[in-house]
Amino acid sequence: MEGSFRVEYYNARVREDIEDWSVDLLARCDELLDLLEDHGPQLGPPHSKAMGGGLFELRPMGRSGTGRAFYCFCSGRVITVLHAFVKKTQKTPRRELLIARERLRNVKRHG
Repeated sequence: MEGSFRVEYYNARVREDIEDWSVDLLARCDELLDLLEDHGPQLGPPHSKAMGGGLFELRPMGRSGTGRAFYCFCSGRVITVLHAFVKKTQKTPRRELLIARERLRNVKRHG
């Protein structure tokens, strides 16, 4: 394990959104973020899924629900969490994916 990746957030609101999740879902997300720091792009299903174009989703699940945190590897060994939400339907809402893709474009454009 390399363990040399570092997680940062697109903005403070993204981290606040995750911190507002239920305790079990937040704990699982933090566990997966630790795994992501250790394994980087090698972390795969069922914990992470490539969404195309350099966008990935972290897939925490808890007793109280299912969360999603979109992230990218855009700057060296930095993982940027772009957007996070709790799923209410089986399919990821288009709006949530559009937010993540727009933020990915911003990160790629501005570093």
